[in-house]
Amino acid sequence: MRRLMTAIACCASVVGLLTAPALAAKPRLTGEEKLAKLLEGRAAGEPQSCIFAPNTSQLTVIDKTALVYKSGNTIYVNRPANPKSLDSGDVLVIDRMSHQLCNTDMVNTRSQGSISFYTGSVFLGQFVPYKKVATEG
Repeated sequence: MRRLMTAIACCASVVGLLTAPALAAKPRLTGEEKLAKLLEGRAAGEPQSCIFAPNTSQLTVIDKTALVYKSGNTIYVNRPANPKSLDSGDVLVIDRMSHQLCNTDMVNTRSQGSISFYTGSVFLGQFVPYKKVATEG
């Protein structure tokens, strides 16, 4: 009986050690929460059909929410028609003809890795510019 109690106590302490990191981990933010945090202290401007975006490597995917492009002090947010297909683990493949990124451009998503698979298409919406709000003081 004593051995059984010792075995149960050991198992309980091992389970406690294994689950402690999971309990201590911070809760993962949703896409909407990440975007809200990114836009803190900023105000939305007039939506635009196209933006000057010569370097699309600065285009960030917010999972299942939006595409974000930073240009200087301005952050442009594009909420596609089908945001559920956005995954930060995918690579964006954009078929465009100029240095502008427009709501008519075709954006495909592909998996990362040595063998890349088509994972979806994204139909862009308007680009909403967000600029920092001047604080009084």
